[in-house]
Amino acid sequence: MAVDRFPIEAGHVIMFARSIGEVNDIYYNEDYAKGAEPGAILAPPTFVQASAQFDSDYFLRPKIGQEWFGSAKGPTGITPSEPSGGDTKKSSGGGGLHAEQRYVYHKPIKVGDVLSAITKPGASWEKEGRRGGNLMFTESVTEYRDQNGDLVVTATSVGVRTERPATVKE
Repeated sequence: MAVDRFPIEAGHVIMFARSIGEVNDIYYNEDYAKGAEPGAILAPPTFVQASAQFDSDYFLRPKIGQEWFGSAKGPTGITPSEPSGGDTKKSSGGGGLHAEQRYVYHKPIKVGDVLSAITKPGASWEKEGRRGGNLMFTESVTEYRDQNGDLVVTATSVGVRTERPATVKE
């Protein structure tokens, strides 16, 4: 992901805080926040994930005129497959999963900040799996910087893929 401009706006912070059930006044109340140590309304933990809305190439966003897997209202991009000979012992899976997400906060994110984000590859490793062969792990590291170029958050996402579709235990 590459985001050139991610403005931290009070309304967006409030909606995000409500969506995660956060009730701390530091995310809602400007008067309270001004009297607190940071001196401004803060963005809640994990808020940087909302930067995806500012990435025009974000893979989960539908593209006009292209098939998309998310809505189930029109083209989904998923080709239905028939079970092969009634074999129910194997999953139809394969593919990858999101395995982990970590955040390191270097500075608080305040309303009024404007962030940018750059994603780069991180580490990769393999581990022996039990039913799908080797498990291949890869990290993706996103650095969020504020309008002054200061690093505010480092987000590390870990994905895992199996060597082959996993077999189902009986």
